[in-house]
Amino acid sequence: MIISSENILLLGSLLLIAGVLIGKTSYRTGLPLLLVFLLVGMGFGNDGLGIHFNNMHDAQFVGMIALCIILFSGGMSTRVAAIRPVIAPGLVLSSVGVLLTALVTGLFIFWLSGMPWTNIHFSLLPSLLLAATMSSTDSASVFGILGSQKVALRHNLRPMLELESGSNDPMAYMLTLILIEAITLGGSMSAGPIIAQLLLQFGVGGAMGAVMGYFTRWLIKCYRRLGSAASREDAGQATAMISILILGSIFLTYTSTTNLGGNGYLAVYIGGIALGNSTLPHHRSIAKFMDGLTWLAQIVVFLMLGLLVNPHEMLSVAAVSFLIGIFMIAVGRPASVFLSLLPFRKIDLRTKSFVSWVGLRGAAPIIFATYPVVADVPGASQIFNIVFFVTLISLVVQGTTVIAAARKLRLIDNSAQQEEDFGVELDEELPTSLHTMVLRESDLTKGNTLSDIALPQGQLVMMIRRGDRYIVPNGKRKLSAGDTLLIIKEDASRDYDD
Repeated sequence: MIISSENILLLGSLLLIAGVLIGKTSYRTGLPLLLVFLLVGMGFGNDGLGIHFNNMHDAQFVGMIALCIILFSGGMSTRVAAIRPVIAPGLVLSSVGVLLTALVTGLFIFWLSGMPWTNIHFSLLPSLLLAATMSSTDSASVFGILGSQKVALRHNLRPMLELESGSNDPMAYMLTLILIEAITLGGSMSAGPIIAQLLLQFGVGGAMGAVMGYFTRWLIKCYRRLGSAASREDAGQATAMISILILGSIFLTYTSTTNLGGNGYLAVYIGGIALGNSTLPHHRSIAKFMDGLTWLAQIVVFLMLGLLVNPHEMLSVAAVSFLIGIFMIAVGRPASVFLSLLPFRKIDLRTKSFVSWVGLRGAAPIIFATYPVVADVPGASQIFNIVFFVTLISLVVQGTTVIAAARKLRLIDNSAQQEEDFGVELDEELPTSLHTMVLRESDLTKGNTLSDIALPQGQLVMMIRRGDRYIVPNGKRKLSAGDTLLIIKEDASRDYDD
């Protein structure tokens, strides 16, 4: 096929459409949705339908953009109130846990390389580099799987896992860059400069994330104050413009932090937390925009990574990749989790076991594996293929069994009420909010109509959901246990810093 703008758009559109339609089957097969997109990319690639794509520089650039969007969106959806009880173990897992995973797995790879029956021959530093690229759990995979499953987990497990997966990519990224630099310098780096570099990266990254989060909020306030007070802007246009402003701020945060010597990924994630936990106009609409953009970023990066790999090249490292993948699942990840969480005695064995199992690999490790290739590190092509294979193993083995593992370990909270999505939205500036209530037998002791249910003052039932039916309420409608009520509640006045 002749390479032209039209043909690139044609192939891109076909990949997106095929990925979305085939991805719909993931609900039936139980495969993680992002794994399906990865497989679709492989099917269209050089060993499939013949699309040839092997530009690691372009892949790294697209991956950087996608990770910025994914991490920022994950930060925006992270509620500080939810993560406050688990912030200490979450941050320990995302720092010490990543370091221990890289060390334990790296030593295993080094031992494996010394075996006469293997076809990999890495010295210690390349072994640690290979492990470092895979040392973080993938935020896109964790957010995607936990977000698609409407189950509640006990012991604040969901916020802890989301905090870990959202904040541990920077540590893996730093370890990858440090080890690449050590290899290219002939292994002459000492501990002092490494520690100083880590402190600089995380110190500047954390500070810039907080500053840029509040700077973005200030930009939104400036935007809202521009123009005449008499000419009120259309809500849809305001949402679109503020969303675009936020998107620009994401990349400004990453680039400015990187230029100052900090960790851009950490800054983006913290910036998302700072902005998402502030009071924003049109917050729900902006969140939906970011959610759609995040899915697009995830789909594009997984399709691209699928195109990038040649399955026939993975066959030569399939055996060792399988051993490394199983070791990470059964030994490396559990060892790092149990050692990291030793100081937290209130976290029980079942919780630690589940956290060990949710060590999903995904787009981030594969993107990090492009850095040795771009840096021309010896054995980089083997590193990339092994990381890709291990990621596939993780998504297939762990990604398909996350909820089953939670049930097996009795960590699903069946008593928690899940918010039902009625597809109803209110203007964010109205002093009201929507809530749901699932009726129980005890709620119907005084009668089974709305007039018999004593709702607090300032609350009104807008809709009733019974199974798949939606019912308009009235005073005579008979209610049953299990019905879900959509309630509009009058809130105190909100301050949008106008």
